[in-house]
Amino acid sequence: MSVLAGLRVAQLGDGLAAAVCGRLFADAGASVGVAGIGAIVGVPGASRGTALEEYLNYGKDAASIADADLIVVEGGPAALAAVGHDVASLRRLNPRAAIATIAPFGQIGPDANNPATDLTAMCASGIARLLTGQVDDLNEAPMRPVGHQSAFLGGLAAACAAMQALHAREPAAVDVSIQDALSTIAVTELTRAGMSGKKWPRRRVADGNGATVCILPASDGFAAISPREDKQWAAWLVAMGSPAWGDDPRFRTKPDRVKNWDALHAAMSGWSRQHTKQWIADTAQAARVPSFPLRELHEQRDTKQARHRGSFRSMTIGGRSVQVPNPPFGLTLTPGTPQATQSGTPQAAPEGKMPLSGVRVLDFSWVIAGPTVTRYLAAAGADVVKIEAPGKGDPGRGSELHTVLGQAKRAMVLDLKQPDAVAIARDLAAKADVLVENYATGVMDRLGLGAEELRKINPGLIYISASGMGRTGPDSHAVAYGTLLQCYAGFAGLNRHPHLPPRVGLAWLDPMCGLLIAFMTAAALWSRARTGTVARVDFSMIEAMLWTMAEPLLQTQSGTPPQPRGNASDRCDPHNVYRCAGDDRWIGVAVRDAAERERLRTAIGGDDLAAWCLTRSAEDAARALIAAGIPAASVAGSFDLVESPHLQARGFWNKQGQGVVPGLPWLASYGRTIAPAPGLGEHTDEILREVLGLPVDRLAALRAAGVFG
Repeated sequence: MSVLAGLRVAQLGDGLAAAVCGRLFADAGASVGVAGIGAIVGVPGASRGTALEEYLNYGKDAASIADADLIVVEGGPAALAAVGHDVASLRRLNPRAAIATIAPFGQIGPDANNPATDLTAMCASGIARLLTGQVDDLNEAPMRPVGHQSAFLGGLAAACAAMQALHAREPAAVDVSIQDALSTIAVTELTRAGMSGKKWPRRRVADGNGATVCILPASDGFAAISPREDKQWAAWLVAMGSPAWGDDPRFRTKPDRVKNWDALHAAMSGWSRQHTKQWIADTAQAARVPSFPLRELHEQRDTKQARHRGSFRSMTIGGRSVQVPNPPFGLTLTPGTPQATQSGTPQAAPEGKMPLSGVRVLDFSWVIAGPTVTRYLAAAGADVVKIEAPGKGDPGRGSELHTVLGQAKRAMVLDLKQPDAVAIARDLAAKADVLVENYATGVMDRLGLGAEELRKINPGLIYISASGMGRTGPDSHAVAYGTLLQCYAGFAGLNRHPHLPPRVGLAWLDPMCGLLIAFMTAAALWSRARTGTVARVDFSMIEAMLWTMAEPLLQTQSGTPPQPRGNASDRCDPHNVYRCAGDDRWIGVAVRDAAERERLRTAIGGDDLAAWCLTRSAEDAARALIAAGIPAASVAGSFDLVESPHLQARGFWNKQGQGVVPGLPWLASYGRTIAPAPGLGEHTDEILREVLGLPVDRLAALRAAGVFG
């Protein structure tokens, strides 16, 4: 993969998030150099010599700050200033490079210099409360996910923001906050809190997932299944042998199944325990019902799908050969000429405009992953045209999703069952720079809107497909949702306290994929503008999940496979989430060395941290420990984040009507495009007049024919 061949990146410091960012740039073909400056206070996971760190920095050279096109540096503002790696100092060393800073809480705001670890970042962002889904017992402590995910999310956000910054006309800087990046994973919950004041309960209500996805026990483990649509539920009953209880009126409709979930789950479990997890998944998929087994990580490296797509590669880590995940882009590059499309993407944004000004994006995506991609592109100035079916449009309109992910886009309606609508879509594609779609495999091809077909009319079109398993291979037609793939990858199975069975949990994968795809889209635009090379991206969500699980994948090959550990740590002591005074209030605390341990004893007046926390509010306890230089954070709820003075100081929230919606995981020197999400079909006439030049009488005729629904 060489989409970023010729790009020079300097990675400064030994923070894991900066290393993740550098790894992604290197995997995309950039030349990445590393300049270590020793451990930086306040960097999550800043440890040296681990297998994860060796993997992340594999193949990187020595950094040259003066020659870099992009500088990536990690640390809070005080730490960076102390070593001369703040933005102002770096700008003096290199006045032309884009600069991306990464810190637990960003470079500005009252919490910017607070110490943090992976655990406390998960608490401060609210992810610890949401990760494993609703619980039966509120005594169950919130927890962090496996594999230093704060570093991966922070690094991915930095890569996405930095790649956009490289398109800016003037040398740009982006300020990435790991807290912000993690918080935006729970975009639905944040938007609900910001717009309606509704609270997500941590205690389980019914099944906790609205009868959309569940985990069933099998004879050899577990299988995840998602018969969320009525036709899928009917097919699932047939797949189970049409059991008599399937006619029970308690389970007739989806609301009935939600209301009577415990009884329904018990009935399904009685059947599922008689079969293996793979048999259950295969039987469901044969009926077009989304399902996957919960696999162990060692089962992922040698699947037929992984072999077909080349999902893994060999590296020498710790003196032995191991298999590590390849990036998930399924990238093919076609030689071409610069400025290949009719829309004429500029070499750099027009003066005073956003980095992606002049870029037109056709958005055929829906729900979470694809709309997250185009949301980031729209925020950077791209003209995103969201194309929806008549009727209800994107299912995200039925929740808070469209309110936040539709920001700054234009919307039109096309009934693609009609030839005239397909013809319009093809005409729009002829004048577009990027097309993003996440339909089921084969849908766009059957419509005549596949990548090969559209390349004939627009050789410069960057075509982005996102799917669960990728568009090629024996599993490419499997019906998949992000939460199911979290189960399949082993993520859900490891993200639990050891004594508890696995739960589906938060929709983690879809928004994370949005960062990866938006990064590659901007990378493909950068490459096309300089070399004429045109990218076709066949993105695999399962490969993305595995790419971010590098640490447990490496551990799997060490002879000691990872097991669910809750909040346990081999590096920190204490390292846990403790109950505080109040209703379901908690604090995460991580002590990294003997000096911090001694400061903890002084701060709490002894050794019993759990007892000390119980007598204080989570906020007061966190303030006291942070003042002593100890990483600590109260476990935030969505309302806490809406009211956070730090997030408000960073301009994280966008005002919308009487409420607020989440912004971006970064601040940029060029700002961001802000506008409310459009109504269904709001800009149909405007787009067709502006882009295709259709006259009023032609639009009227198309409307009369039902082309717009």
